[in-house]
Amino acid sequence: MKTITMKFGGTSVGGPDAIANVIQIVKDELGKGNRVVVVVSAMSGVTDMLLRSVRAAADNDRWEFTALSQKMRDKHEEAINLLMRPGAERDAVLLEINKLLDAHFELCTAIQVLRELTPRVLDAAVSFGERMSSRLVAAALAEHGVNARAFEATQFIVTDDTFQAAQPLWEETHQRVNDYLLPVINESVVPVITGFIGTTRDGVTTTLGRGGSDYSAAIFAALVDSDEFVVWTDVDGVMTTDPRVDSRARVLPYISYQEVGELAFYGAKVLHPKTVQPILDKEIPIFVRNTFNPGFAGTMIHSEARPSKTVIKAVTSVRNTSMLIVSGKGMLGVPGIAGRTFLASAQAGANILMISQSSSEQSFCFTVMDDRAQGVKEAVEAELNEEIQRRNVDGVEILDEVVIVTVVGAGMRGTPGVAGRVFATLGDNSVNVLAIAQGASEYSISFSVAEHDLEKAVTVLHELALETVEAL
Repeated sequence: MKTITMKFGGTSVGGPDAIANVIQIVKDELGKGNRVVVVVSAMSGVTDMLLRSVRAAADNDRWEFTALSQKMRDKHEEAINLLMRPGAERDAVLLEINKLLDAHFELCTAIQVLRELTPRVLDAAVSFGERMSSRLVAAALAEHGVNARAFEATQFIVTDDTFQAAQPLWEETHQRVNDYLLPVINESVVPVITGFIGTTRDGVTTTLGRGGSDYSAAIFAALVDSDEFVVWTDVDGVMTTDPRVDSRARVLPYISYQEVGELAFYGAKVLHPKTVQPILDKEIPIFVRNTFNPGFAGTMIHSEARPSKTVIKAVTSVRNTSMLIVSGKGMLGVPGIAGRTFLASAQAGANILMISQSSSEQSFCFTVMDDRAQGVKEAVEAELNEEIQRRNVDGVEILDEVVIVTVVGAGMRGTPGVAGRVFATLGDNSVNVLAIAQGASEYSISFSVAEHDLEKAVTVLHELALETVEAL
């Protein structure tokens, strides 16, 4: 008997038809004699509506958050009415959903009065989506003969108080899973757990960051010693590139933990970048599969790196980035400039995506998301004010309308000529490269190009990845 942890994303629980697929997938796995743990996102669109409603409340727009509250109520009630027969069980889950929406409306009313929207309040507000979804899916499973029960991740995942991006406290979380979740699984109950959320030691609701349902599901997969972790989504697996950029994108049947980690960090939307972290040591295989095409095998993700014919497996990109350039002839040999720059960037709330430095040490550049660029520039210039006054540093320049393109493949490690082939291909197609970075892992090469060159760069490099898929 295996233990299978399944995570269903927002589109996978987005409506009655989608949830009907979820029910069948869970029943099929139970029919094989396996134990199943289910982790769910909010219904598609609900998290956005929750965010819009609290922001409307902060703007004193009662009409807007009232309308959004009713829209969410209608969405959940329609799904419940179509998935469950009239009776006490349906009435009970409708009552629970309505109580949650009433609580959310009261929160919006309080925000309207206070005109204050803190990260702590935002976490409390967006948690309602998963809380409603878990109750809905558990009730629908029970309606179809599955011994399912809804749970909130706040019962198990203990975090710090970094609201909007909380970090799990592993020992305490592990203890709670052992004490309260494993006994439920051992009783042959299918727990349907909220993704995305946790709680501080003091019982205050936190979130693991947008898209964090993948991460929380991976935490549960690891801590209950799952034999498999399946991420059910609305695509057939991990793709060789974004099909919206190149329609020839293909599904990769296999990819390693390290490779998918690079892809997730550099823009691939299939998995949250932190998903692999909790299960690395236990080497639990991850499968990415399509809820709407469950017969397709999807992508398997595991520890072994499998080099392939043309080395490159996939191409991904990050849009809406800006490059910041720190330069000055007086920087040569002056210690600490880069360290102080990156510390100031972190204090400005920016995640640095890519770093490149000239060998002369007279300049270096790094890339952040557009919405952080101006704040980072101001923070770095404040930190380096003395050096700028002495003209050792010229200042910080922002280059906008930049994108990051990344080629990924385990076979790149130790294989000569890969970078040459990549950049020769770009040069042959008149794509100008602004900056280049390659990590010590050698699983990826990242580079920045102008935004107008994005599609051309991805498409010509994707040719290399397509040859790889054919060889797998």
